[in-house]
Amino acid sequence: MSKIIVFGASGQLGQCLQHVAKERSITDIVFLPEEQADILDTGKLQTVFAEYKPAYCINCAAYTAVDKAEDELEIARKVNKDGAANLAQLCGQHGTTLVHISTDFVFAGTGNKPLVETDEAAPISVYGLTKLEGEQAIPAHTSQYFILRTSWLYSEYANNFVKTMLKYGREREEMRVIWDQAGTPTYAIDLAGCILTIIESQSQAYGIYHYSNEGMTSWYDFAQAIFELSNTPVRTVPIRTEEYPTKATRPAYSVMDKTKVKTTLNLAIPHWRDSLKECLSRL
Repeated sequence: MSKIIVFGASGQLGQCLQHVAKERSITDIVFLPEEQADILDTGKLQTVFAEYKPAYCINCAAYTAVDKAEDELEIARKVNKDGAANLAQLCGQHGTTLVHISTDFVFAGTGNKPLVETDEAAPISVYGLTKLEGEQAIPAHTSQYFILRTSWLYSEYANNFVKTMLKYGREREEMRVIWDQAGTPTYAIDLAGCILTIIESQSQAYGIYHYSNEGMTSWYDFAQAIFELSNTPVRTVPIRTEEYPTKATRPAYSVMDKTKVKTTLNLAIPHWRDSLKECLSRL
């Protein structure tokens, strides 16, 4: 397989890519530490591309602090928009295919039908806005790109909702969790598998794709499943969004339709509860 370079390698998805690459015996892949591969440092990026001459570039680097972003628009924009543009520009110059990770937060979340790739993006948070700006910056520099929008990402690595619930569930008798936001959890190991399948298939069906696990749920039901499947005896209380105010507004409904990615790659996607069981077995 041609050389693959991964930016944002120390984050949750980067660690999952390392796990899946090892499982699949993919050795021609380089996981770049942040100090060597700051996506805002164009000089260092040029050195990396000249050295590795990658056929594929996976961008897992992002500003993902959703609430903090409301006060740090310029920093979030630099990473999520300018960083994506920097990588796209170098990919265009080197004939490298870019695989870029985006988010369900590009949508307003006001509907009630699973979202397809061509639905209007209308972000309601700074994080969502800057991720959309990143998506829009890429085609100006290269036509060889895959943008994967994902949602509610978790795994055995880094900080995420599953690990937070397990921690608090062991410490508290009661957990109050939002029930009126609907979406789909995504096991980052499954997303990593999808990314590497795109590369292994050598597909040239470039464009935007949606990827999450199958099914839909609320944060409340997701938490219930975590406690049930991990045998954590904590009482879960459903609350409305307004009872748990946050600086950034979240989409109320961000279930994504995965038909495009499934048909293009002939991909079988696990149900979110099955993937959750798999993750919990590794924790």
